Amino acid sequence: MKKFSLYIAAALITGVILATSCKRKDDDKSFTFAFMTDIHLTYERNAIAGFSQAIKSVNELKPDFVITGGDLVMDALAQRYTMADSLYNLYKSTSGSFKMPVFTTMGNHEIYGIYTKSGADPQNPEYGEKMFEKRFGYPYTSFDHKGWKFMILNSVEDTGKDRYIGRIDDAQIEWIKKELASTAKETPIVLSTHIPFITANTQKYVGTTVANDSSAVIYNGKEVLDLFNDYNLKLVLQGHLHSLEDIYIDGIHFITGGAVSSGWWNGPVNGTEEGYLLLTAGKNDISWKYIDYGWEVKK
Repeated sequence: MKKFSLYIAAALITGVILATSCKRKDDDKSFTFAFMTDIHLTYERNAIAGFSQAIKSVNELKPDFVITGGDLVMDALAQRYTMADSLYNLYKSTSGSFKMPVFTTMGNHEIYGIYTKSGADPQNPEYGEKMFEKRFGYPYTSFDHKGWKFMILNSVEDTGKDRYIGRIDDAQIEWIKKELASTAKETPIVLSTHIPFITANTQKYVGTTVANDSSAVIYNGKEVLDLFNDYNLKLVLQGHLHSLEDIYIDGIHFITGGAVSSGWWNGPVNGTEEGYLLLTAGKNDISWKYIDYGWEVKK
C-alpha cells in the first residue's frame, strides 16, 4: 500500500495575517501572485468600496499577476438579464484598476439564468456560461510563468434542474490530457478551480462523518487529480466555501482561499475576515499569506 502523509489545517483569521510555507527559498526565479476569490460584487453593502480597497491593497504589494477564483459578481444564476449584465459590467469597470494581468476563473454565480426564477430564455446567446465567455473568454485555459505552469479550470456544471454541481466535463478532461502531454514531468503545476477538489469544511462545521455534497466539491475530482499522478502538481487553489483551509497531502497543497467578500459583505464567516491570498513561488516550492486588506462592515 502506498504510504502517504495527510496534514489538514483549517485556519480562521480574525483581523491578522496568517502564513504557512513549505521549504520556502529565495532564488532568481521567485515571484509573487495573488489569488482573490468570491468577490460577489454588488451595488449594495458597500461592496464597490470594499473591492476597490482590496484592489488597492494588491496594487501596493505588486505581485506579477492575479488569479481570481470565481464568483466575481453577487449573482447571475437567478437574475434577470438586465441585472446580470449590469453586475458583469460593474465588475469589469471596477477590476480595471488592477495594475497587473488578471487571469479569471469562472464561479457558479457567473452562470446566467439557469435558475427558473431568472425568467431567462435558454435561447438567449448569453445564457449559461456564454455570459462569462463573452466577457472573459473560454472558461478553462493555461499559461506559463517563470518555469511554472498554471491551469485555470471550469468546475461548474448546469444539471438542467435548477441546480449546479461540481464537475470537470469530458471535453475538459481531454484538454488536460493534451496539456500534460506537452508538459515536462518536473514542471511545477498550479490549478485554479472555483469548486474545491478536496475540503474538510463540511466535516469541520457540519459533522465529522457527513459527506460532501456534489455542489460543494468536484464529484469526479479523484479522476481528474489522478491525471496528474506522474506530474509535479504542487498547488490547487480553490474558492466557493468562503473558508480558509490548507490541506496538504502527498506533496500537494489544496488551499481554499477565504473570500474577498467574506460573508457576502456582511462581515466575517466563522472568524475569517475579508481577504485574499498572496503567494510566493520559488523554483519548486510555494508559500502563502492570507491578507486581511482592512475593510470593515459599516454599522
